[in-house]
Amino acid sequence: MPHVELDHLFWGPNWVAKPLEEFRSLAGNASAGERWVIEGNYSAVRDLLWPKATVVIWLNYSLPVVLWRAVRRTVSRNITREELWHGNRESFRRSFLSRESILLWVVTTFRRRQQQFEALRASASFPQLTWVEFRNPVQAQHYLRSLQHAG
Repeated sequence: MPHVELDHLFWGPNWVAKPLEEFRSLAGNASAGERWVIEGNYSAVRDLLWPKATVVIWLNYSLPVVLWRAVRRTVSRNITREELWHGNRESFRRSFLSRESILLWVVTTFRRRQQQFEALRASASFPQLTWVEFRNPVQAQHYLRSLQHAG
């Protein structure tokens, strides 16, 4: 089934966010089919995606795990100069010395985002959703293996 990263839809060249209406249109198109997997979560498109979704997989890991993974991924991308979306690459300055740092974003938004997801799960706003929550990477790995074995 199609797999789409919301970051790919959100970011334009030179790390410029796409206009909101364009982003929403792209997200709506990405979820137009019968089956899809969309990776990421942007509140700006939640009202488009979640009513059509059947499952939310929440990687509800601890802050140390999330931060370590973000640091490791960021350092690796800085070393390899991996291209992400639309020619964008992470840079040392942007990653470690900027207010736009993904690492700073992880630290400053972690608790708030966790609370938002708890509230969304507890609400009746999206009653059709099945929530699958993993508290650590081992749980997620076991789940993925079970899906592979199921065919």
